[in-house]
Amino acid sequence: MAPDLLGKNLVISRSCIPESYKITEVEAYRGEEDQASHARFGKTARNSIMYDQGGFLYIYLIYGIHWMLNIVTGPAGNPQAILVRGLENLSGPGVLTRGLGIDKSYHGQDLVTSGQIWIEDSDEKPLVIQKPRVGIHYAGEPWISHEWRFISA
Repeated sequence: MAPDLLGKNLVISRSCIPESYKITEVEAYRGEEDQASHARFGKTARNSIMYDQGGFLYIYLIYGIHWMLNIVTGPAGNPQAILVRGLENLSGPGVLTRGLGIDKSYHGQDLVTSGQIWIEDSDEKPLVIQKPRVGIHYAGEPWISHEWRFISA
């Protein structure tokens, strides 16, 4: 599902004015077996939304300063998520959440029913470049070598 998000539009409505941003970079995290995933130690208070059905937002704070925007993608009970790393003109997961004003208040929002944030299809089908995920050295092999980072070319 992660590469299929590239080229789609993330829409955020602030002050009743929808703004649309093309998704340009994402990373996939695949369940409890993925040693780079927050689910690697099982269900916790922090990651419990990952165990819900896909379509919800998982927002968490890293380094005490950056909010991360993740989309839960697995069926209920299977904690999979996609980290949105880049949008057109907003590169880097902390940069994009800061630029869009995304914080903990977005945690748990349903992308299907939310009036604040959603994803829209586009006609664009970009060429996809695959690379290893970023900043997961702690996970060890084979997790650091999986090319589960997807970038629009």
